[in-house]
Amino acid sequence: MYDAIIVGARCAGSSTAMLLARNGYKVLLIDKASFPSDLELSTHLVWQAGAARLKRWDLLDEVWDSDCPPIKTLAVDFGSFALTGSPPSEHGLDGACSPRRTLLDKVLVDAAAQAGAEIREGFSVQELVQDDQTVRGVVGAAKRGSPVTETARLVIGADGMNSTVARAVAALKYNTKPRLQGTYFTYWSGVPMDRAEFYVRDGRAVYGWMTNHGQTLIGINWVARDFPQVGSNLEREYLKVLNDCAPALAERVLGDGKREEPWRGGSIPSFFRKPYGSGWALVGDAGLTMDPCTAAGITNAFRDAEFLAEAIDRGFSGRQTLDIALAEYQMRRDEAAMPIYEFACQQAPFSSPPPEMQQLFAALRENQTETNQFIGLFAQTVSIPEFFAPENLQRIMASA
Repeated sequence: MYDAIIVGARCAGSSTAMLLARNGYKVLLIDKASFPSDLELSTHLVWQAGAARLKRWDLLDEVWDSDCPPIKTLAVDFGSFALTGSPPSEHGLDGACSPRRTLLDKVLVDAAAQAGAEIREGFSVQELVQDDQTVRGVVGAAKRGSPVTETARLVIGADGMNSTVARAVAALKYNTKPRLQGTYFTYWSGVPMDRAEFYVRDGRAVYGWMTNHGQTLIGINWVARDFPQVGSNLEREYLKVLNDCAPALAERVLGDGKREEPWRGGSIPSFFRKPYGSGWALVGDAGLTMDPCTAAGITNAFRDAEFLAEAIDRGFSGRQTLDIALAEYQMRRDEAAMPIYEFACQQAPFSSPPPEMQQLFAALRENQTETNQFIGLFAQTVSIPEFFAPENLQRIMASA
């Protein structure tokens, strides 16, 4: 019998497994994929707050060593003006990064294995073992293998927004939002960037940053009403928006750039799920899926993996009952996640800023220190509620 079985070995699942195994718990980490493998819809940006956790876990150097450049500056271009800055550092770390998932997920799976977790790749969960409404384990099988049953004190779903675990336990959704926008992106060689770039226009946005081996990820966002029509002529629509919203970048792409991979894209809703119950818990996108326009998913996953592992340790060690510890995990997760969740949902329509925001942006343009604080909202190194507190906004306006 295991202390924990974790279903899903991507960013949230492998991180949780690693942290629990480092605390001495017996962990089984399973995934239907084999690693290294890609994740098609991930733009794989790890903001400073997420990179700081990799550093604390002694994994960041391996990412840097993979020819993945640090991203220290963000430019947000609104058309008539742009805000460019570097967010405050997190525990002395001032660089974000964007490692491909073939690299990042393998680093995390290997770290979980090195910590003592048992890894089963190519293993699919078919159903949960439940007894008197309490989850006791999983039934699954390797490819072309016979079904096997494994039991645990806790089964953790880290298997994405369409989580098998969440569906089996009928985990309650709340704070739901519809699909607000959709995206398509690809990878280009010959288009180097020295920062992350966002271009926000009415109903559309362009984004880009460097990843491994000199390639640049460049994507386009369309509001939900326009997104379904894009796929019928994707390349034409992609290049049209790129040229309309970021002509200087488009010139570089069409001049020296070469598309290296197929198009990727999609659109997702946003929601929280209750992340625990009798014998089960959820982490990562299984418990919290949010609009990807701020690229916060991996940073959120690392945070919540740490929160969950700490709660499980309190429950398993007897310092709290497990139910109370997991309830505190939900409260802690929601308190941390709600500001960036709402911020992303507000940004996703890509509409013109209201007058009060235009006044704020005008003040920020003359104040590099506060511009850096604004950029820190994306990097999650600055508190969104504190930045938008009336007294802070008044101070910024007065300084202008």
